[in-house]
Amino acid sequence: MVPTWRLRAAFARRLSDMYGTEVPAYTTLLDVAGQVNDEVLRRDADAERLGSIDRITAERHGAIRVGTPREMRRAAQIFAALGMHPVGFYDLRDASSSAVPVVSTAFRPVDAEELARNPFRVFTSLLTPADRRFFDADRQARLEAFLARRELFPPELIELARRAEREGGLPEEPAERFLGLAVAAFELSPEPVDRAWYAELERISAVAADIGGVSSTHVNHLTPRVLDIDRLYALMEERGIAMIDRIQGPPRWDGPEVLLRQTSFRALAEPRRFREPDGSLRTASLRVRFGEVEARGVALTRTGRALYDELVAETDRRLAEHPGATAQQVARGLWEARFPRDEGRLAADRLAFFTYHPVVDRPRDGRRPPTDRAALLADGWLTARPVVYEDFLPRSAAGIFQSNLTDEGTRDGTQTATPYDERWLAEAIERTVHDPFELYAAQQDSSLRAAHRALGLRPPADD
Repeated sequence: MVPTWRLRAAFARRLSDMYGTEVPAYTTLLDVAGQVNDEVLRRDADAERLGSIDRITAERHGAIRVGTPREMRRAAQIFAALGMHPVGFYDLRDASSSAVPVVSTAFRPVDAEELARNPFRVFTSLLTPADRRFFDADRQARLEAFLARRELFPPELIELARRAEREGGLPEEPAERFLGLAVAAFELSPEPVDRAWYAELERISAVAADIGGVSSTHVNHLTPRVLDIDRLYALMEERGIAMIDRIQGPPRWDGPEVLLRQTSFRALAEPRRFREPDGSLRTASLRVRFGEVEARGVALTRTGRALYDELVAETDRRLAEHPGATAQQVARGLWEARFPRDEGRLAADRLAFFTYHPVVDRPRDGRRPPTDRAALLADGWLTARPVVYEDFLPRSAAGIFQSNLTDEGTRDGTQTATPYDERWLAEAIERTVHDPFELYAAQQDSSLRAAHRALGLRPPADD
């Protein structure tokens, strides 16, 4: 048997190889990320605090887009075969000024051991044709009819995925067949694109056209992880690769790395075949795929995330008042004034998630350990290791999307947004959508209970 985690690791490698063939600049991105990671390892003894270099080197997140709940359910089945489950709900429709009519989730492992083995994630976006701000009733009907006619994932692939989920893996020959079909499902199709239909959707949203204007899906980007994203940004530009205008997420500063920082090279002009209204075929280009890269930090609690969101909102307000300032300058000043400057403070104030580990050989001098977490940390009874943020930021994701669009599209602000939420998505894909905060909290609480037992203390009270 090829177990689930090996299927996932093999799929991530093969998808990366395939995407590197389709988008050579992605291979350059991997080379530069590897160079930067080597530099950081040489200069920083604590470089692997947020994950071993083996994990970081292998780490990828991908992004795909689908058009209907049925397509999303089938994608979910493929990812379930790889031990990847829907985590989080992201509504990108109002996360940027551009028209991005999608809601999203991320399929990833949820168990800490599985994440350590291979933390592959796929950010998966679903088109929202019922949202009247983007699609009127006629266009919705034509769009849904077009999507209903296509088959993104062959039945054999879905059957193998069901078997893999049921059995926790596949024998070698079916495993090879499953991996081949799964990678092929996300290759860029040579099928000609209907010029008039694609252009009609593109006037509304380039993202909508990329989903509903073609007969297949494809990888939009694959994302390596880097230990110094600012250094990578500079090196990519030195190599002549155009980057988007900024790094999304928290600013660069001297305090703890938290959540997620992302950037990308700009969407490339790729040759595609078009079918013209007169039936003729000709080659033109589309700019829909790009190369993203990310740096990950510690996961924040709900309280910590609320503080982060406050600082983002205050940054926006000050930038509006001082348009000559840069987001990095303004945000860094706010963070230095209001965000804890070290991980110890984040742990003591319960602003971030950590796993806690007992120091069982600490001299006791006849004293029992205290029961308060802050005192246990301060007195050296516990050590704290940061829990890596495994998820995404809707504003950052939308910012990456927007930065790679050539046109902002259209949105009718007089119409009411169609409601989509986590419950709707769970019903659409017939699977539980996990709350990321609950996953991080469970990991932290499990470590605390084990640490208390080792120190001879009562189980800790729930946070």
